[in-house]
Amino acid sequence: MVKIRLQRQGKKKAPFYHIVVADSRSPRDGKIIEQIGTYDPMTEPSTIVVDKEKLAQWIKNGAKPTPTVKDLMEKVK
Repeated sequence: MVKIRLQRQGKKKAPFYHIVVADSRSPRDGKIIEQIGTYDPMTEPSTIVVDKEKLAQWIKNGAKPTPTVKDLMEKVK
């Protein structure tokens, strides 16, 4: 199954995340299908950048967002 989830980047105590489309069996920071956005929780307020067209296309094709990504998408709207 394909999921839309976060991939952690950055260094210790300074996280930065890529919003990616990946197979649910691959590890968190493993192989991805496509990167569709970024999330930076260290800025005030948090910075969320998403390609809404790609997100809608992947959801239409059956990709399921994780609960965390679902919450982030609600903040973007």
